[in-house]
Amino acid sequence: MSFWQLLSYAAWGISGLLLFWMLADMVRVAKEYDEDFLMSSREGADELAEK
Repeated sequence: MSFWQLLSYAAWGISGLLLFWMLADMVRVAKEYDEDFLMSSREGADELAEK
């Protein structure tokens, strides 16, 4: 196996890990916040300062 084949396999492995990480983060965020909060945006407003 050549260096470039190993590098290709390593790149695919890293890509798979990044995909798993993004999907796991998507599930975590979806559980923590509701859809209305995620879709709302008020620029210049800090929700933490209002409470």
